[in-house]
Parts: sequence; structure tokens; C-alpha cells
Amino acid sequence: QVQLVESGGGSVQTGGSLRLSCVLSLNIYRTVCMAWFRQVPGKEREGVARVDRNDYVKYADFVKGRFTISKDSDKKMLYLEMNSLKPEDSAMYYCAASTYDCTWYQGDFAYWGQGTQVSVSA
Repeated sequence: QVQLVESGGGSVQTGGSLRLSCVLSLNIYRTVCMAWFRQVPGKEREGVARVDRNDYVKYADFVKGRFTISKDSDKKMLYLEMNSLKPEDSAMYYCAASTYDCTWYQGDFAYWGQGTQVSVSA
């Protein structure tokens, strides 16, 4: 059974930093795309950052310059370094993997973690 497990969430003040981690149980070399999404209760889940098999990265406009996505294929790990956090970054953050394509279309991501909560206070 494929599993993705996130960690690293927590509570910080505005301007603070967090580093999210995601460990995969599947062979990361099988994946076409790894990504972070986030969701606030009552709102749709949205893409935050993604990295494809060629290490091409893409960020949502609202995190550009503040967040950095990276992966360690040998360790089967995906990371999200989050700096200059704002209250509007508060959300449940999900790690996801696709073996099909690398876009923001969530239907392509067959594998999802359970999420890790990030809370940013003013």
C-alpha cells in the first residue's frame, strides 16, 4: 500500500518559518510529479508548489519568493521550506504524488498524505 506521511507542521507567528517533510513508501523514481497542496476549511484545496521528475519547479503566485520545494529521491523525501509566513498561509498542507502528469490538476495525483496543520498567528 502506497503511503505518504507529512510532518513538520505547527504554530508560528507572522514572519516565522517552518519546514514540512513528506516521506513516500513508493519508489519516487516512478513519480512524474510531487507537489504540496493546502486547504482551509470551507475552501477548495489549492496547489502550492510542485516539482517534476526533471526537477522543474512551479509555485503558486501567493508563495513565490517565500516557499521552496525540494526532494531527495534517494531518501524518498519531499520538502517544503516556508519562510515569511503570513496568517493567510494557515491551512492543512498535503503532500501528493502523480505518476501521470505534472500540473495543478488534482485528479492526476493518485497518492495523498493525511496532511499536516500549519497555523500562523498575527
